[in-house]
Amino acid sequence: MAEAVDKYRSHLSGDGEKHTQWRHGAPPIYDLVNDLFERERTIEWPKGSLEETVQNAVKTWEMELSHKTRLADFKSIHPTDFRFSVNGGAALNGEELLAAGSYNALLRSALPAELRPYYNPDAETFESSHEIFRVALPRGFAWEVLAVYSPPPVVAFKFRHWGYMEGPYKGRAPTGERVEFTGVGVLRVDEELRVEEVEIYYDPGELFAGLVKGEAEDGGDSTASELRSCPFLNN
Repeated sequence: MAEAVDKYRSHLSGDGEKHTQWRHGAPPIYDLVNDLFERERTIEWPKGSLEETVQNAVKTWEMELSHKTRLADFKSIHPTDFRFSVNGGAALNGEELLAAGSYNALLRSALPAELRPYYNPDAETFESSHEIFRVALPRGFAWEVLAVYSPPPVVAFKFRHWGYMEGPYKGRAPTGERVEFTGVGVLRVDEELRVEEVEIYYDPGELFAGLVKGEAEDGGDSTASELRSCPFLNN
């Protein structure tokens, strides 16, 4: 079997991954989301630039978080000093983040009470949260760096995250429309460029404004009344 190769993500194959435990038994394939990324990215950063380096480092870290089941197999983060926080909320360590999953971690401390009816991170597992977004965004959730404001060891950057709602989202029909949000991140890295701390800042209303626009698939009107009251859709 050919080894997994990806233009934007490291630590998918090679001698360093011989004993890696993959969540689905093998390294992931990113062809669909890479195609979306290449078609719709706003900037193609020069090879070797700081912006490209940061963009690929975050893609690699997200890949490891989503597809490796043991923190010991991660190469992109510091194994003991790692911390992750969103919008100034409580920080998760590496094991806590691995247990929660990227979607739950991104939404758990950032989601205001008025958006909890559309997604409750406390009721979702790693597996169920990833399945919800995999179904809703079947071509994947592309990610790009829009700007980098500072070099290592403290890297501040702006990012964009987008996909197309071509599948249902929690009982709401697909719209086929683009769902996206932008945000700011801060990475603190060690001398080996392993990430020690991630801080993410964004407005979750941007994300859910796209996800909850679809009609209720059961034809009822309760969902429609919820949507009309959503402050993010009415702004």
